[in-house]
Amino acid sequence: MVAFSANQGIILLLAIVLTLSYSSMLAFGFPPGHSFNNRNNRPRTINVGGSENWRFGLNYTEWSIHNGPFFVKDTLVFKYEAPNATTPPHSVYLFRDYWSFLSCNLKRAKMVGNLNQGSGKGFKFVLQRFQPYFFACGEHAGLHCNLGMMKFAVVPFPRWNNGY
Repeated sequence: MVAFSANQGIILLLAIVLTLSYSSMLAFGFPPGHSFNNRNNRPRTINVGGSENWRFGLNYTEWSIHNGPFFVKDTLVFKYEAPNATTPPHSVYLFRDYWSFLSCNLKRAKMVGNLNQGSGKGFKFVLQRFQPYFFACGEHAGLHCNLGMMKFAVVPFPRWNNGY
């Protein structure tokens, strides 16, 4: 029996998921209006949640599937209201690894958007590398994350045109 360290296991799992995802996309295509051919496309600016923005009650995993594929240098814009009497507070955390993301372990996450940064035009997060990014709301001790809705992961594909 072959033994793997935790890091080797995560890398193997990621490689399998990416291979299967890429194969599925080539075989079945993307949702209507999407294309994997990114040779001539410039980086996109994508509003997380679309017109619904970053709020409780929207399934962001489903949103990310329908708004992919994502590519290196694409920009995610997180918009949410500053907390007030009728709006619960929201923030955005970036998790270091898949296991912290699954368990919503905020001790192993970095806040990338505080309670007020999402107001107005929101704040921007550029997907700089070909790596998994794990995002979630960290408010109420991770309650929104733990309920499974205000969390999502993306793995931006490398761009074929190095000019971007």
